[in-house]
Amino acid sequence: MQEIGPGQRVLRTPRSAGLAGVGFALLLAAAIVLVRLGIPEGADAVTAPGFADSAQRRALRAALALVPFAGIFFLWFIGVIRAHVGAGEDKFLATVFLGSGLVFTATLFGAAAAASAVLVLARPAGLSPLPATWDFGRHLAYTLMTEYAMRMAAVFVSSMSVIGHRLGVLPRWLTLLGLLTVITLLFVSSNVPWAELAFPAWSLLLGVHILMAGRREGPRPAVAG
Repeated sequence: MQEIGPGQRVLRTPRSAGLAGVGFALLLAAAIVLVRLGIPEGADAVTAPGFADSAQRRALRAALALVPFAGIFFLWFIGVIRAHVGAGEDKFLATVFLGSGLVFTATLFGAAAAASAVLVLARPAGLSPLPATWDFGRHLAYTLMTEYAMRMAAVFVSSMSVIGHRLGVLPRWLTLLGLLTVITLLFVSSNVPWAELAFPAWSLLLGVHILMAGRREGPRPAVAG
């Protein structure tokens, strides 16, 4: 934290937050793309590629391997941001920021578990599952990801944007982009395929901005006392 006047503080976000944001964005985007390719949302239940196409199953396995690491990077990002906001944080916004981030991570892991169940059901002992079973697992995975995880991501983006705006650490264009991301995640992601990529895209821009801002600031002086 940096003092700018009586009772006023400005967040100086470390580069580790930028690295965490970039890492999370790339991992989440890759996982979403691979899940979309591995479990086609609109495919017919009987002819879905997951029943016979080994490439689709490999894509889904790769996505499931990436999700835990995406969650780790995301939690790291949250922790670094909160640690450096410190005593100057708004308790209400800080609670919303932390809560939405934790719920998003838990829901993302739930979606991954549902997708994993679809993968297992795709070839139980070399046999094809019943169409109803396939549809249930696929629908559960997409519902958790697009209906719930992305709504929590929208809350996270909005709270982060407000915090960044109040502390003056986010440029106006990134704050406005955060608003557009919130609208997309709240009202579009559940109906438009691939719209959930708006969240990792915003996270990537935020992480890159933090890295660039840290480079412009240069080395930080030691704080006495």
